Amino acid sequence: MKFESPTSLMQAAVLPSRRLFAVPNIVLAVGCAAFIAPTMLEVARETWSTEQGGHGPLVFATGIWALWRELKAEKPQSRPGRLVPSLLMLAPALTLFVLARITGILEIEAFAMYGGLIAGAYLLFGGAVIRSIWLPLVYLAFTLPPPDTVVAAVTQPIKIAISTGAVTVLHALGYPIASSGVTIQIGQYELLVAAACAGLNSIVTLTALCLFYVYLRHRSNFVAFLVIAVAAIPVAVLSNFVRVLVLVLITYYFGDAAGQGFLHDFAGLVMFSTALVVMFGIDKLASPLFRSRQGRPSK
Repeated sequence: MKFESPTSLMQAAVLPSRRLFAVPNIVLAVGCAAFIAPTMLEVARETWSTEQGGHGPLVFATGIWALWRELKAEKPQSRPGRLVPSLLMLAPALTLFVLARITGILEIEAFAMYGGLIAGAYLLFGGAVIRSIWLPLVYLAFTLPPPDTVVAAVTQPIKIAISTGAVTVLHALGYPIASSGVTIQIGQYELLVAAACAGLNSIVTLTALCLFYVYLRHRSNFVAFLVIAVAAIPVAVLSNFVRVLVLVLITYYFGDAAGQGFLHDFAGLVMFSTALVVMFGIDKLASPLFRSRQGRPSK
C-alpha cells in the first residue's frame, strides 16, 4: 500500500483550484460577464418586473442551480467542439445580437445572446458537456422575453376562442351575454379579455415550472419532458377559460369593482393551482411510461 504525505495531498487539492483561477479562465469569465450582463440587466428591468415575466428571477436562480447540479453529477468530459459547426452557430448569433443591440429589439437580442453563449460553450467544452445539461439550458430559456410578434400571433386567436367559448357557455345557461371579438358584454358590464387572461403568461410560467418538476422527478428524461411540455399548453388554456368564466360571473353578480379587485387575483391563483394539480395528475398517470423509456437498455 502506498502512503502519501500530507504535503502532497494538499498540493493535489490546491491544484484544481489553481487551474480554475488560471489567467485564461479569469479572462473567459470576465468576457462572458461583459457579454451577458448588459442584456440580462435590461431583461430584468423591462420584463421581470411585469406580470408576463414575473417568473424570470425564480427560473434564473433554479436554472443556475440545476446547471451546476448536472455538471457536478455527470462530470462530462470536456473536449473542444468542432470548429466549423461552432462557427456556423456562433457567427449568425453574434451578428443578430449586434443588429438587435443597435436597433434596441430586446427580445431578439436576448435570444441571440443566449444562442451565442451556447455556441461558445460548445466550441470550448464540446458536445458531451452540452448534452449533459440540455434540460437546464432549455429551462433557462424561459427567463428571456418572447418577441412581441409571437405574443400577438399566439394570444389573439386564444383570446377570441376563450371569449367566444365563455359567451357560448353562459348564453346556453340563460345569461344576458354577447361578445364582439375579445370584448364581452354581460348585463350592464363590459369586459375585455386581455393578453394576461389569454393563456400565454400561464403557458410560459406553467411550462417552466413543469420542466423544473420534470427535472427534479425524472432528471433529464426526454419523454417526460416532451409529454409534460405538450400537456402544459392545453391545460393552461383550459384553466384560463375557466378563469374567464368565473370572472364574468363575479362581475355580473358583484359588480365591476369585484371582478377587477381581489377576486380577480384570487381567481388567477386558483386557476394556476388547479392547472398544477392537473399537471401532477398527468405526470402520475404517465410515470410508468417514463420509467419504461428511461430503463430501456441502449443499443
